[in-house]
Amino acid sequence: MSLDAVPVAETRRKGDVEPLVRLAGPDMAAVDALIVERMQSQVPVIPMLADHLVAAGGKRLRPLLTIAAARAAGASGPIEAPVRLAAAVEFIHTATLLHDDVVDSSDLRRGKVAAHLIWGAPSSVLVGDYLFARAFELMVETGRMRALGILATASSVISEGEVLQLTRAHDLNLDQATYLRIISAKTAELFAAAAEAGAVGVDADDATVAALRAYGLNLGLAFQLADDALDYGGQSEVLGKNAGDDFREGKVTLPLLLAAARTRGREDAFWDRTINKGERTEDDFRRARELIVGSGSVAATLDLAWDYADLARDALSALPASDWRAALERLADFAVSRVA
Repeated sequence: MSLDAVPVAETRRKGDVEPLVRLAGPDMAAVDALIVERMQSQVPVIPMLADHLVAAGGKRLRPLLTIAAARAAGASGPIEAPVRLAAAVEFIHTATLLHDDVVDSSDLRRGKVAAHLIWGAPSSVLVGDYLFARAFELMVETGRMRALGILATASSVISEGEVLQLTRAHDLNLDQATYLRIISAKTAELFAAAAEAGAVGVDADDATVAALRAYGLNLGLAFQLADDALDYGGQSEVLGKNAGDDFREGKVTLPLLLAAARTRGREDAFWDRTINKGERTEDDFRRARELIVGSGSVAATLDLAWDYADLARDALSALPASDWRAALERLADFAVSRVA
């Protein structure tokens, strides 16, 4: 059974990221140029490894958020500080991916072979550290201590979320509130900080800054929950990783948690063997997918993702109407509708 066979009643709007990509094109060209410039080093492995991941960055949603927040807050003309902050956000994100892939022993990232399989785990970790350092250099160059504080705090929160996930990764007793806390920290926090920093970078008022942070946080939650659903029915091209990776790693996500609860008493032995004991085969993923989709757990996860997408759209009501705001609203819908 695939996700195409799942009736998702909450698919109300078909979102699109392209309007935002078009609007932000000139600003993102400046961001991309700065990224290429700042990931250079006299140590050859650093630009090679960084480029392997950064060059496959797709839409660069997080730095795109920083630019969009600055523009939606009313900025016109050159926006030098948000451009630097957007590049810093991309470096922070890329660094966390390099570290995560080593921790998770992932094979694929952004549709390419994971860097640690090419250059080794030590190089991946150290280049991740290098990118973190570059990110903080960029932040300091803006001269905006508030933005520096926002992204520094986000880096700390992300690390805490990763550690919490690591300690509870194979725990079938994980409750939904704790799971949402984990993904809020490890995923949604950088979305929130990216948008918040963009607004701060153009001296937006406190109400606008708060609205854009709320937008980013809820957008990040919607994206992560949709990714959780995609892992049990998506294609590698959409995910940027192999479908089923979460299950193969024994990683407990919301669809699996819901399915384990909904099949309790019937499939306990299966979940205990595959998740608690870590005894998994490729056929087990097929069975897990049948149980997760068949129990309505994918649809329930997507319904919750739509709730967060709605909260993201609602947060934008504090901003004046503009093409930028409309594009951000469509992005919130895209976070979930890309699954359908």
